[in-house]
Formats: sequence, structure tokens, C-alpha cells
Amino acid sequence: MTSEFDLIARHFTRPTRHTVLGVGDDCAIVQPSARHALVVTTDMLVAGTHFLPDTDAERLGWKTAAVNISDLAAMGAQPRWITLALSLPAVDEHWIAALARGFAECSEAYGVDWIGGDTTRGPLNLCATAFGEVEVGGAIRRSGAHAGDDIWVSGWPGLAALGLRHLLDGTPLDADWRDTCVEALERPQPRVALGLALRGVARAMLDVSDGLAGDLAHILERSACGAVLDEAALPLAHAQAACGDAALAQRCVLAGGDDYELLFCAAPDRRDAITAISKQLDLPLSRIGTCVAPPGLQLRQRDGAIVALPPRGFDHFA
Repeated sequence: MTSEFDLIARHFTRPTRHTVLGVGDDCAIVQPSARHALVVTTDMLVAGTHFLPDTDAERLGWKTAAVNISDLAAMGAQPRWITLALSLPAVDEHWIAALARGFAECSEAYGVDWIGGDTTRGPLNLCATAFGEVEVGGAIRRSGAHAGDDIWVSGWPGLAALGLRHLLDGTPLDADWRDTCVEALERPQPRVALGLALRGVARAMLDVSDGLAGDLAHILERSACGAVLDEAALPLAHAQAACGDAALAQRCVLAGGDDYELLFCAAPDRRDAITAISKQLDLPLSRIGTCVAPPGLQLRQRDGAIVALPPRGFDHFA
């Protein structure tokens, strides 16, 4: 019978590059760089809540690492180390090998050492903890937005939500976009390079995990300001091309979640710098609105009317 320690040795022990001591002792040992602070995040993925039970194991492994690495990107941190704790209802060597392969592939793609974790028997649940470094005082927090700041978002949010709708209820998607949407859901790409490039440029930032409007509300709350989004400036083109429904595309962009794009605020005088970053990274960055002094989130419609925008987002306990 395969033991817990056999599983760890066979699937969860990987070479490290910038770690003092990795898997094998009671703890790992890491050494942050001089004049750097340690940034730590934990994200849990639970079967039936965060992923469908039949999700490909390798993609699930990738996503488990990716969503944690994305949190580090959202603070302008350099990802360095990650651990994985998981409970498994049974030992399926083929499934575990694929999960570990995906987790390791994502970690290695972003220069992250996999330094430990834990396994136990129980309902399928994966919990990673990621560690990064940022110069002392250099982290980009949620609380730095000012009235008058531009609001930006990276990439093409909404595709992951369309992929989920397609898998759940068969929402029809254009054949040329179907795989792209499902891959956006199951294999997100953390915007690490963008997060690093925005240090000293963005004043507030987070990653879009629960929906653009809902996540923007977190920045507004912490920064004690409001915002007006511009409907005409939302990056809807890809979502609309994928589903052929303008209203559905807009709902997915504003409230879909699982995008792991970066949503950030910056002073208007940083527009040229942000445009240069967009070109350098070959990554679309859309200026979608403005921070304002009065609290609340509003949408300027294409006809110029301004309406209240509910900060809809995924809530684990709603």
C-alpha cells in the first residue's frame, strides 16, 4: 500500500534553486534577500466550490499554484516559494502524478521553489501558501488609490466566466473561442511581470478573482473613495466575440471572476509609463474609469447616463 511518505517522496519533492532547505525536515528554511520584506498568501481550492470534480488533474495543479502566485503579483512581489497541503479521498497515483506535474510546471514557470506541504485523507481540497519578496515599503496595497486616479485592468477579463458557464450549463460559445475560454478558467496566467513593472507606478492594485466590480469595491473601501467606470472603455471585445451576446459579455467582464488579471489605480501623469509597459510586455492594459471622492461604484453608460453599479462578486458564504 502506498503511504503518505511514499507519495511525498514520489510526487511532491522537487529540486530547489533559492532555498536553504526544502522538503525533508519538519520545516523548510528560506532566506529573504537583504532589505526585502516577505509577502505571504494562502488560497484554498475546494472540489465543488472552486473547481468541477472532473477537472483535469494537471490543469488543477497548475491553477492551484497560479492563483497563489497571482496574489503575489498583485502586490508587486517577486514570487519565491510555495507549499501545497491537500486532502485526498483516496490514493489514485495517476491522478496525483498529474496534479503534482501541473503544480510543479506552474511553479517552475514563475521561478518558484516548491518547498513542502502536507497530505491527508479527506474530501478533495487543495491549499497552497506562496511566499514572495518585495523591497521594504515597496508593496502595492489596496489602500493607495486617490480621487482622480485612473483605473486600469490587464488582459481580457470575462473569458474564464464564459468557460465556466459553458462547462456548467452548455452556454454556446464560438468554436474558435471555446478552448480559449475553458483554458482561461482552468489554466490562468499570473501577471507577475506586470506586477513587477508597476512598482512605483500603480498606487493601488489587486488581482481579479471574484469579479471586476466586486474586487474594485475592495480597493475603494480600503482607499476611502468611489469610482466611475466607463462602459465604452471596458475590454469587451474578446468576451463578445466568444459568446456573441453583448449583454452576457458585459456581465462576465464585470462580475464573472476567475480572471486573475490585475486591476490597478494610477495617477493620470503615469499614462505614458503604463502605455510603455503594455507595449514592452505585449499585454493589453485598458483604462476603464476614474476614482472619485464620493463613495460608491457607478457606471457611465454609452449614452452618458451614470447609474449605480452593484459591486457584484463571488462570495463564499452568500
